[in-house]
Amino acid sequence: MDIRQLQYLAALAREKHFTRAAAACNVTQPTLSGRIRQLELELQVPIVERGRRYQGLTGDGERILKWAHVIIKNWQSMQEELGHLKNHDAGLSGRLILGGVPSSLPMIPLLTKQIRSVHPGIEFTVLSQSSEEIVRALADFSIDAGITYLDNEPIDNLLTYPLYIERYCLFVSKTHPLAGRETVTWREASKEPLCLLTPNMQNRRIIDHAFESANCHPMPRLETNSLISLCSNVRLMGLASIMPQFILEVLGIMSGSRAVPLAEPKVEHSIGLVVADRDPISPLIEVLREAAKTITPINFDARGG
Repeated sequence: MDIRQLQYLAALAREKHFTRAAAACNVTQPTLSGRIRQLELELQVPIVERGRRYQGLTGDGERILKWAHVIIKNWQSMQEELGHLKNHDAGLSGRLILGGVPSSLPMIPLLTKQIRSVHPGIEFTVLSQSSEEIVRALADFSIDAGITYLDNEPIDNLLTYPLYIERYCLFVSKTHPLAGRETVTWREASKEPLCLLTPNMQNRRIIDHAFESANCHPMPRLETNSLISLCSNVRLMGLASIMPQFILEVLGIMSGSRAVPLAEPKVEHSIGLVVADRDPISPLIEVLREAAKTITPINFDARGG
């Protein structure tokens, strides 16, 4: 067994197609298929369901894939650390894959900017994911870390680092009758034509719970899994939305809109970094954890422009 066999297996499971997996690994399809067949012979179990096309992994194959992810990630971490030891003055290099709940995406640059100021060789991939997808992705090594809610739904067996407190506002056009208010109640917000994130998002479940606490049950006019789409619908469609208060300041794309803080009930939740509790911790994850500890939560003016 060697690391390439495991990399080929991981690519096949990810791409779900032999030819695409081979292309992703920069080898021919017969090479990839042959190396996976060698792995089956060495381990003496079938890994891939046999057929004219890729049909998935066997039960044994799924277990082997989990171990393959662990071994590949540890191998990558070892390479990162050895590279850093050889050239300590140059700083770390590599790629961090981050999954963030949609409401956190505008704030992730606080982390990435801090890291790149010290380690300009580190690159990033940032994915928009639900809180449940983040937990699953950490478990199967498809992301390195997540930015998600820390205090609303269970996040067991993860290391957590708070980043900021998420508070909520009703977003409306500047000509809306509520635009000049200091606060708006959740009951008042429920009467507006709303666009909200989809129900699979924890942000939406928080909003629904707040409405239930106010004894109201609005039916959104539009649902989306994109924060940018919410902003566009407030600005261009005249809909109202409920989003974190920092959106206007961070995105800067909603001129003509107002963000009015929501009250009765008061709702706020902690957003933070989550990483798998593994030992040893890779150098890139350690850099990410240290950056999270230095972030100072920003209190943005919620009024907008």
